Amino acid sequence: MAAAVDRDPDALQLLCLVSPRMTEERIEEEWKLFGRVLRPEVVRRLAIHVALSGGRSRSFGEVVGTLAEEQCRDTVRRERHGAGMASLPAPDYPFIILKLFVYTWLTNRGPITARWLADTAGCSYPTVASATRRLGRAITRRHDRRLELREFPLQEWTRLLTTAEENRSSMRFADRSGQPRSAASLLERLQELRPTGVALGGVLGARRYHPELDLLGLPRLDVCVHCPRRSADVGFVRRLDPALEATSDPTEPARLVVHFVRHHASLFEPDSGGLPWADPVECLMDLHEARLEPQAAELVRALRARSQEER
Repeated sequence: MAAAVDRDPDALQLLCLVSPRMTEERIEEEWKLFGRVLRPEVVRRLAIHVALSGGRSRSFGEVVGTLAEEQCRDTVRRERHGAGMASLPAPDYPFIILKLFVYTWLTNRGPITARWLADTAGCSYPTVASATRRLGRAITRRHDRRLELREFPLQEWTRLLTTAEENRSSMRFADRSGQPRSAASLLERLQELRPTGVALGGVLGARRYHPELDLLGLPRLDVCVHCPRRSADVGFVRRLDPALEATSDPTEPARLVVHFVRHHASLFEPDSGGLPWADPVECLMDLHEARLEPQAAELVRALRARSQEER
């Protein structure tokens, strides 16, 4: 790129990186290095635009403007949806370990081993140990070395919710056709397709775990895609409804929201009549993301009451 602008005094060069494996900090270090080793008149005509997960982006350089950013957004759409694949960041294992502890707490699984956590999450034992130490007194260590939550880790859970959309790499899809399908219609079509590795979550999943949930209608369709690796097949979205387009605008109403389950074991619960169900913690995070906090609190109370009854 530097050679191209050096040869042509009118040239501008923009590099668009879609979900790169390098961290933002490393890319910034590389950009600063360009500035130290290249002539200023060359650097001024170079730029990097980084499209990150969760609809975020960051730019380095003076070239990036409205037109360039739009071209990059087009590139992102082609990369992520043209071939039906989504590129994802590395799994956040401390996030996953906390989620698994809450899962065992809500489902009354009882004490668990570090090996179960490592196998279910898909990470190493040292990673489990480090994540567990961060939970401090919220974790009880039994004499046989099994672990369980002593109490609900409210502070850590609040932090988990604030980063859930990014860590789950959620993708929102809107219908801009002017005649959008209802969420119920999308659900019917999805049940017909039955794509592999996809489970129902959100309001539908929450109602499955707590049928008396105080919520009318189906505001949007939330689904979970099991993806322990760094790429996921989202080609089913195009087959579901060609009018659905990915959106990074949080104010634009979404008809479909796709969440990626990053741990090794999906924890999906089978349903003989259709698609499997996402685990209750995924459904709980979906309710929080949809700003349905009262219903989320109601679901937690119902699950805990049921687990106490089953003891």
